[in-house]
Amino acid sequence: MHVPDGFIDAPVSLAAGVVAAGAVAVSLRGARRELDERTAPLAGLVAAFIFAVQMLNFPVAAGTSGHLLGGALAAILVGPCTGVLCVSVVLLMQGVLFADGGLTALGVNVVNMAVVTVVVAYAVFRALVKLLPDSRRSVTVAAFVAALLSVPAAAAAFTLIYAIGGTTDVPLSKVFGAMVGVHVLIGIGEAAITAATVGAVIAVRPDLVHGARGLSAPLKLRVHGELVDAPPAVPVGLAARSTKPVWITGLVAALALAGFVSFYASSSPDGLEKVAADKGIDQKVTDHAAADSPLADYGVKDVTDARLSGGLAGVIGVGATVVVGTGVFWTVRRRRSADLTASSTAVPAA
Repeated sequence: MHVPDGFIDAPVSLAAGVVAAGAVAVSLRGARRELDERTAPLAGLVAAFIFAVQMLNFPVAAGTSGHLLGGALAAILVGPCTGVLCVSVVLLMQGVLFADGGLTALGVNVVNMAVVTVVVAYAVFRALVKLLPDSRRSVTVAAFVAALLSVPAAAAAFTLIYAIGGTTDVPLSKVFGAMVGVHVLIGIGEAAITAATVGAVIAVRPDLVHGARGLSAPLKLRVHGELVDAPPAVPVGLAARSTKPVWITGLVAALALAGFVSFYASSSPDGLEKVAADKGIDQKVTDHAAADSPLADYGVKDVTDARLSGGLAGVIGVGATVVVGTGVFWTVRRRRSADLTASSTAVPAA
């Protein structure tokens, strides 16, 4: 669902950029509460994994494919604020390095693919885990439904933005019906990938799944005559276990998906590309500013073997995303630590 340059006019693209910047700023502050020493590097890994899986287009209808958006997956694994940042990092890497998604449309893409998907998915997820039995299976089921609904929600958000600032004169009803219809099908694939990934992580390290925290009522302790929440209990052995095995396994999986499996992905246009071509939304699309990038279109320039070129591009993309993402999240985490230190050492004014 990467919107290219030329679909949305300049004023609305600029407005979307302002909204996206505001959402990222809010998310940076919120991520300080979500990240700790264990989860900060894992957030960078989540961004890299989303980048890798987005290269795996899967067929959803005749001549149409879809790919993971990732908002639901990121929000459930590392938290909603951190999730917005994860998907935003992916979109930035894709736009700058791979000419995927217009640079002037970066704000539109962040709003659609990061903000809307995370907000809708996490709201649905939290509502469901409160209604379902307190179990790991419930978390997986809630993840499936949340991811499923987040994709058509993003399609509807694009339609709204197109209604305000679309550069072509196409009836809104046709755009809405086509976008939501095909993205419901794509949502099924998104839901399956999200549920499978969340289920796999929660099976081995439930303490690392943000959405699985706090499902049980906290233990109450009486302190000075008042009941207070006790620190959340961690199953014996988990507290001391390193996250390094999870990080290495996830990185290897991401590299394998992007470097090898991506060669077998569907070559059909994705949902937005198909709808744009069928309905005429793409009449005023413009060339990408990074079209001459050595990694444009997920291939390495001057490497003639298609399999090798795409594989190398995928590996480079995963590497760049994990480095940038981890750097961002470590910086956010260190900022929180600095704030806490400053607060604890502050001397009240006389």
